[in-house]
Amino acid sequence: MSARFDLSGRVALVTGGNGGIGLGIAKGLAEAGAAIAVVGRDEAKNAAAVRELEAMGATAAGIEADVADAASCAAMVERTVARLGGLHILVCNAGINIRKPPDRYSAEEWRRILTINLDGTWQSCLAAYPVLCEAGGGKIITNGSMLSLFGAPFAAPYAASKGAVVQLTKSLATAWAKDNIQVNCILPGWIDTDLTRQARRDLPELNRKVLERTPAGRWGLPEDLAGTAVFLASPASDFVTGTAIPVDGGYSAQL
Repeated sequence: MSARFDLSGRVALVTGGNGGIGLGIAKGLAEAGAAIAVVGRDEAKNAAAVRELEAMGATAAGIEADVADAASCAAMVERTVARLGGLHILVCNAGINIRKPPDRYSAEEWRRILTINLDGTWQSCLAAYPVLCEAGGGKIITNGSMLSLFGAPFAAPYAASKGAVVQLTKSLATAWAKDNIQVNCILPGWIDTDLTRQARRDLPELNRKVLERTPAGRWGLPEDLAGTAVFLASPASDFVTGTAIPVDGGYSAQL
C-alpha cells in the first residue's frame, strides 16, 4: 500500500510554497519523496523554505515568480524543469485576501484578489499542461477554501474567487482526463497561519466563533493539509478527479 503514496522520482511545483499552507503541503510532498520547486515573489522567503526542505533531506529549488502574470507562470514551469528535471505535480496555492465589508472594496482591490486567486490558478495550470502531457500525465491540486462553499460578510471577492476555483477545477478535470491528468481541489478551513493571525487581530470575535463551530475543537495547522495533498498527488488517487475536499475539522459539515 505504501507504494501507492510514494512520490519518489516526481517533481512538484508549489506556488505560494514559501510559507503557511503552501509550505505545509510542500513538506508533506517532500516527505513522500518528491523534489520540490518552491515558487513565490519573495526571494528571501523562498530561500528559507528551501533550507527547511533540504534539512528534511529533500531536493528543493526556490523560484521567484508572480502568478498574476502569464509570462511569469510560463517561466516558473520552464525553470522548474530546467532545475529539477521535469514536472509531475502542480499545486496552485498562491492567493491573497483583503477583509472588509463588500461595499468598501475598491475596483482595484477586487481585481487584484480575482487576478491572483483565480487568474493565477488558471495561468499556472495552462503553463504546466503541455509539460504534464509530455510526461504522460500528472496531478494538479488547486487551493480553494471553505468559502468556496458559503459566503462571509468580510470576504466577498475572496469567496467569489475561491468558488470559481472549484468550478475551474471541475472543468479542467473533465477536459484533461484524456491526457491522464487528474485535477482536484483542497478546501482549507481555518488554518493557523500569519494571514489568519492577522484576521484574529482584525476581528476580535473570530477565534471564539471558529472554535465554537469547529467539531475538532481547534484551528488547523499547515501540516494538516499534507496528507490530503499527498493522496491527490500520488497514484492512490488515479481514479479521483474533479473533486473538492474540505480539510477543516468539520467546520463546513454543519449548518
